Amino acid sequence: MRSNSYIFAFAAAVCAVCGIVVAGSAVSLKDRQDANQRLDKQKKVLTVAGLMEVGEEITAQEVQKRFSENVEVQVVTLKSGEIAKDIDTATFDQQKAAKDTATSAQAPTNRAKVQRLPHNANVYLVKKDGQVKNYVFPVEGKGLWSTLYGYLALEKDLNTIAGLTFYQHGETPGLGGEVDNPKWKALWKGRKAFKDGKANIRVIKGQAGPVDSAPYEVDGLSGATLTCNGVTALLQFWLGEHGFGPYLTKVKG
Repeated sequence: MRSNSYIFAFAAAVCAVCGIVVAGSAVSLKDRQDANQRLDKQKKVLTVAGLMEVGEEITAQEVQKRFSENVEVQVVTLKSGEIAKDIDTATFDQQKAAKDTATSAQAPTNRAKVQRLPHNANVYLVKKDGQVKNYVFPVEGKGLWSTLYGYLALEKDLNTIAGLTFYQHGETPGLGGEVDNPKWKALWKGRKAFKDGKANIRVIKGQAGPVDSAPYEVDGLSGATLTCNGVTALLQFWLGEHGFGPYLTKVKG
């Protein structure tokens, strides 16, 4: 019969070995995980900009080809709206920047419940024949259970919405999780982001109607009022003075 000390020592040894294996796997796979995350974000940018169909199956090489040929990546300083200098657009990670106190600041109280604002943020210019067709902006904010991360695409007038998509969230499947539903996302195209110079796009309870009669409103999701309120809040925040507002003003000017 084994003594208690032997059993504890054996268990500790097994735990140590397993911990080393798990840690080693995490380190060795980190580069691949980072590459997959970049690829997924590129897919979302292409989708929201209309350069890739929802559910379209294409290779990683084709995703990178479409992205490099059609999308110019910029890093802008949120406060000034100017293009940030001395920042590598290929390696800049906005989410990491927001978590680092050296590259971010406490956000003012806001309905989107954004806690920290990165000093700099990405903007994606989608081009055709050398001319800007769409501007794509990363957006984020609290829903009911989670932070929703996504992209908003505006047409070259910087007012007409070309698309909206989310790539990460933890909302309730079948309720708030319907932000991923292609039918709901299709309702955003053609809506207007601004009214009288202020971000006015919002999700309402019930049906909003067609674009012509409700340019600033989108149908609500049944049973997901708080998620819908979160979508409204995060869009208005990132289109406002503390988000991409200064950049939008400079481009329009």
